[in-house]
Amino acid sequence: MTTAAWRVLRNEICDTIGENNYKTWIEPLNFARQSNDVAVFHAPTAFVGNYVRQHYGDMILAKLHAHVAGIRRLDFEVAANIAAQPSQAPVQQPAAAPAPKPAAQNDGLISAPLDPRFTFDNFVVGKPNELAHAAARRVAEGSVVTFNPLFLYGGVGLGKTHLMHAISWELRRNRPDLNVLYLSAEQFMYRFVQALRDRRMMDFKELFRSVDVLMVDDVQFIAGKDSTQDEFFHTFNALIEQQKQIVISADRAPDEIKDLENRIRSRLQSGLVVDLHPTDYELRLGILQSKVEAQRVLYPTLELDDGIVEFLAHRISTNVRVLEGALTRLFAFASLVGKPITMELTQDCLADVLRASQQKISIEEIQRRVAEHYNIRISDLIGPKRLRAFARPRQVAMFLCKQLTSRSLPEIGRRFGGRDHTTVMHGVKRIEELRMQDAQIDEDVELLRRALES
Repeated sequence: MTTAAWRVLRNEICDTIGENNYKTWIEPLNFARQSNDVAVFHAPTAFVGNYVRQHYGDMILAKLHAHVAGIRRLDFEVAANIAAQPSQAPVQQPAAAPAPKPAAQNDGLISAPLDPRFTFDNFVVGKPNELAHAAARRVAEGSVVTFNPLFLYGGVGLGKTHLMHAISWELRRNRPDLNVLYLSAEQFMYRFVQALRDRRMMDFKELFRSVDVLMVDDVQFIAGKDSTQDEFFHTFNALIEQQKQIVISADRAPDEIKDLENRIRSRLQSGLVVDLHPTDYELRLGILQSKVEAQRVLYPTLELDDGIVEFLAHRISTNVRVLEGALTRLFAFASLVGKPITMELTQDCLADVLRASQQKISIEEIQRRVAEHYNIRISDLIGPKRLRAFARPRQVAMFLCKQLTSRSLPEIGRRFGGRDHTTVMHGVKRIEELRMQDAQIDEDVELLRRALES
């Protein structure tokens, strides 16, 4: 048995058990040696070795017999200080990232893949996200912080996942001794269900309680799933008691996630809850300028007229992903047709994006403008509080969403903290009545409408 033979055999195993199971259980194994009739493998943890032996041992032996004579048994050793072998698929990392930490501490076994673009160096900071960035930087130092958990929330494309990945990259670089686990709430649920099915709950509990930093993305996904919420709650408590850091992200504040258990909501609110606001013009401009520099590396001879970046920052205000996609498309198109990027080419190339941005004012933009106008936080605008100082602006925002977007009443209600469509209908009707009775309300609505349509 040789390393080369194991490399060939791994491909056959992948075809047999599927890519997900292969990456989770087989890829971390490294062939060590053949000792008489025993094939010895290095495994990251004893748990992995035992799992492979129990679930895939017979299948691996059967495939070994077809390639190598004389092997009758598998053995697994925990190799805490053995670096990953060349045959193992490399983990994507930024250029400045350090070598992976020892295998026993390597969170790659169960962590979701990290995007090498999502680092602190590539994160553009502005007023809407400066608090979230500062909190993420503090957690990334790896020492005990005064707030735990850190809860990041905001709409699509505002940088939650970017900050989560950046924290993980920074911890890997500066604190390789820490076991950092990053995964989505969906992956947490999948692993929990798998452990229940295989009757390996103790292994599941041991695995998740052994991490030093737990990072769960899109936690709203577990809402309404009672068993998963129960296990998440106990995992959360166990890690907090051990003073292990937890970082959570969601698309809304804890008290606005429908069907989330109150005890989990309370735990999430016990730390630092940070809202990533929709981007403003200055932040969009900064993001575009940084992306233009990256595009110039790919297209060094391509000319970009003055005013294009400012034009895009003003016209495309939906979210950062749309903004980046538009710029990438623009540079690629100009390169393919062999023309400089002029205002005329920009308008032709991005006609559909610009038209959509112009015609479809987003709910997030309306919420941001209304919150700024009434000098309240977005979390209060869409939250459960019924104080008049929040309720009236909320009704104004609902009215503008009904008038200026094509969203249905149920969709608008969901974006305002999961409210029922009848609540939105009442809010819209109330503002219609007040506009005829209260000159100040009518002036506020008209002023906001003009600002949003400009």
